[in-house]
Amino acid sequence: MIKPEILNEHPDFSLVLGGPLFQLYRWARLSGDSLERVQRRVLVVITVAWLPPLVLSMIGGHALGGAIAVPFLYDIETHVRFLVALPILICAELIVHDRLQAAVESFLERHIIVLEEIPAFRRAIGSTLSLRNSFIIEVALLVLVYTLGLWIWRSQVATGAATWYALPETGWHLTLAGYWYAFVSIPIFQFILLRWYFRFFLWFQFLWRVSKLNLRLIATNPDRSGGLGFLGSSTYAFAPILFAQGALLTGLIANRVLYLGENLMAFKVEAAGLLAFIVVFVLSPLTVFTPQLERAKRRGLGDYGRLASRYVQSFEEKWVRPRATSEEELLGSADIQSLADLGNSYAVVKEMRLTPFGLKDVMRLAVVTAAPLLPLSLMVFSLEEIVTRLIRMLF
Repeated sequence: MIKPEILNEHPDFSLVLGGPLFQLYRWARLSGDSLERVQRRVLVVITVAWLPPLVLSMIGGHALGGAIAVPFLYDIETHVRFLVALPILICAELIVHDRLQAAVESFLERHIIVLEEIPAFRRAIGSTLSLRNSFIIEVALLVLVYTLGLWIWRSQVATGAATWYALPETGWHLTLAGYWYAFVSIPIFQFILLRWYFRFFLWFQFLWRVSKLNLRLIATNPDRSGGLGFLGSSTYAFAPILFAQGALLTGLIANRVLYLGENLMAFKVEAAGLLAFIVVFVLSPLTVFTPQLERAKRRGLGDYGRLASRYVQSFEEKWVRPRATSEEELLGSADIQSLADLGNSYAVVKEMRLTPFGLKDVMRLAVVTAAPLLPLSLMVFSLEEIVTRLIRMLF
């Protein structure tokens, strides 16, 4: 017997209101119980990650010029990373918290979870929150940042030329600003980014557990997803994170093109790869509902197909091939409207998607990810040429 209070209780779900870092924010008065004081968090993180390299590079004479290829104030990638991408990753917590909590509540509000499965649904929430609060996992992420993360940054991201943070004259010698950058600033950014990837995993794990429950999916639901269409729009909560990733790639490419003389078009594979990977990464968790959606569609086609057969046979016997004179007038008959409604319902079932998202959702996420890359076109075309091309496309 399910207790009534369990049915009426709102699910307390959040991917961000928990974990050691969140508790540290609260202890340092950088956050309240509901992620308040976001401006304070952004200011403190920027002060720790970006300001010391600025001051130290000025002390070392590497802020504006000198015998280096990339002075600090001209390092586009660094400024985009810490003044654009990092604040966005921090502010995104508010959006993700609100949108995903509403999505989880929708499972109950729309009666998609059948009565007998509500306790299992709440256990799935509890399991997700338990992982979210894990101290061991966040420590593991920190260890990963200071091992694999620094190696990847050094070998794949860091510029090989002389910069404000490293002088490659004798091996790879870090400057004073470079030590802070490599062992404080970069780890802060990588930790926050990896923490977001871990939250993606938590969302996937939660959806996978929900997909194993007995769900009430109705094939004729107008959202063309059996009633799960709200999950497609819930992925927009991750749009700021996608934008931050695109901005990070933009800064990296801009540095390579401006200061190392590399060809902008040489990065088209990286840009397309990031675009495809990020969109697939965000939307792929929703495909766990495909088996249930497929069964709902197959069941709907069978049920409405049989109903349509019975109705059209009766309609034909009454109106097309009457065996007796009917006094009922065809004009204005409710039978005609019912036949049209039945046809529309069957068409909705046939158009039902096997995923809770559609092409519109894919395109929106792709546009958000690619938007930061658009300024790079100014390196190939002038602003006047770009405006002219846009006008021609529109008119």
